[in-house]
Amino acid sequence: MTKQERAARTRDALVKSAAREFEQHGYALATLSAISAGAGVSPGALHFHFENKAAVAAAVQDEASTVLRRTARIVYGQRSNALQNLADTSHALARLLRDDVVVRAGFRLSCAEDARTELNPRQEWQSCVQQRLAEAADEGLLAAGAGRHQDLARAIVAATVGLETLGRDNGEWLSPRTVTALWRTLFPMLTDPESLAGLEPAGSQSL
Repeated sequence: MTKQERAARTRDALVKSAAREFEQHGYALATLSAISAGAGVSPGALHFHFENKAAVAAAVQDEASTVLRRTARIVYGQRSNALQNLADTSHALARLLRDDVVVRAGFRLSCAEDARTELNPRQEWQSCVQQRLAEAADEGLLAAGAGRHQDLARAIVAATVGLETLGRDNGEWLSPRTVTALWRTLFPMLTDPESLAGLEPAGSQSL
């Protein structure tokens, strides 16, 4: 293994350890010593990669944003219509929040005033929702009375980020059943009956 590969593995271990610490204790109570110990490296190794706790938190949010962006691209490759794609992506996001500690920690940090960065997964998700709704408008899928897609984006982001927050204490909020129920409620408000018939709140079968 080369020096660069070892450094990359160490940094990855530190990001995952930090995510566990931030998820369990929050930004304020997480310590660099616990993060380095959780990664199985010395405090000196941590400081080689990160100047301080804020830099570690930024790395967690950056990695969470990258994972979310990559997942959204994969879902987008299914080439369903924009509204179905948005629902499918929200299901994929819920799976990430259930299964990936870095994504969970990234969202938690993006809601913490003392740890929030300019690029964070909550903003990444908001951008994705805005893009899909703009595409839905271009495809003629949004009902005439649905409102401006910017306002719709805020409502959808608020609802889905709310599921993430509630899911910290009760995983049922991030279950497929809950996300399906959300889209079963939202779809009739977003589109007309003809388009509604072709939408699946539970997500595309191909996913």
